Amino acid sequence: MARKVDGNNTTPIPAPAARTASQLKALRSQIDKLDVQLVKLVNERASIAAEIGRAKLEQGDEVFAPAREDEVYENVLQANEKNKGPLEATTIRVVFREIMSGSRALQKVYKIAYLGPEFSFSHLAAVEHFGQSVEFVSVGSIAAVFEEVDRAHVNFGVVPIENSTDGRVADTLDMFLKMRHLTICGEIRLKIHHNLVANCEHQEIRRVYSKAQALSQCRNWLAKNMPHAQLKDVSSTAIAAELAQREPGAAAVASRQASVRYGLRILFSQIEDAVHNETRFAVIGQAKAGKTGHDKTAVMFRLPHNPGSLVDSLDVFKQHKINLTWIESFPAQTPKPEYLFFVDFEGHQDEPRIAKTIKALSEHCSELTILGSFPLAKTVAE
Repeated sequence: MARKVDGNNTTPIPAPAARTASQLKALRSQIDKLDVQLVKLVNERASIAAEIGRAKLEQGDEVFAPAREDEVYENVLQANEKNKGPLEATTIRVVFREIMSGSRALQKVYKIAYLGPEFSFSHLAAVEHFGQSVEFVSVGSIAAVFEEVDRAHVNFGVVPIENSTDGRVADTLDMFLKMRHLTICGEIRLKIHHNLVANCEHQEIRRVYSKAQALSQCRNWLAKNMPHAQLKDVSSTAIAAELAQREPGAAAVASRQASVRYGLRILFSQIEDAVHNETRFAVIGQAKAGKTGHDKTAVMFRLPHNPGSLVDSLDVFKQHKINLTWIESFPAQTPKPEYLFFVDFEGHQDEPRIAKTIKALSEHCSELTILGSFPLAKTVAE
């Protein structure tokens, strides 16, 4: 019990313990009532979503509508901002992502292929886009993701397409050359944080495992802080974490989620060299995505091997006042030393001005393939 000091005398101060316990009981009672209301409302929402899903199936439309889901995110995040929280936007987004994922699964459980295993960054990107109420299919290579989509074993695939530090992902671009009939129907922009994880002290580390791109994105930090460790490239950051769990003196560069999954300690967090390290993933499928008003279109084209041909093709975008958002060159794998160009730009292929731009561009190209139009994504934290 606390005491009030008054000269040489002390007076006991009654502790507010009983009052606090009473207040806690009342607050918890309020939470219990709100929880019941939330469950009721969530299920009412799911029932309405199921009705919409049945109507879509009757009309031959896909249940999954990323444009509509983006609209829901926008609405709830604006409402959260207007009401001043206190929950952060990321928390609200995750809650509604799982509500929509569960509601979608009432009508159709989608299969999603990704470069595995679990807790690789491709897996985290797939969860971010589709939520947990889908059937995830882990495969061992980017080519296998394309194959699963092409054979209709899955509904969608998630593949990395570029990183802000290392640029293009060559394996993905190569598969677009081989499977041009597949469509980019979405994108995911994931902020990537790398961590050094292990079950030993950092002075004991002799080997650091990770995917080549992850090691590259942390090359300066590793050179400065782990100069005596051998860097070993493996197929994914999650496999690196598994190896670090099994082998004495081993560590991994991996995600926070992978460290939890394999029971590893995070010795150093956010060791990526670039503060704004981000990977963009493409969602591939066999159906075209509808317009949202905030879209991008991706194309792949080959040019004649003539002076000024690239300048002339890019001038088309300037003439039509179309903003380019990405351009990448890639060997054309033809007998001649030619290059293919991957470009994405603002707008949807069904918009008249974008259709005119693509037609004008095709007049400068030896070949042109529209890879797809898709909603423009915002960057989210992993």
